[in-house]
Amino acid sequence: MRGNLTDLLRRELRRAGSLNRTAIASGVTCASLSKFVRGKQSLRLDFADKLSAYLGIECRVKRRKA
Repeated sequence: MRGNLTDLLRRELRRAGSLNRTAIASGVTCASLSKFVRGKQSLRLDFADKLSAYLGIECRVKRRKA
């Protein structure tokens, strides 16, 4: 799946359904999730880490050819 991490997290949060349930399970406040999904606020990196872990998103480095 192509795109950036922000788009991926937003898409997966919408699929997850309940922001309140996701907030409780991930440790990220519901207010932060709501603002992020609506594009009103960015996520702190530690929140993105928590969400990625909860949503099962893994990041890997793709090396560019020199």
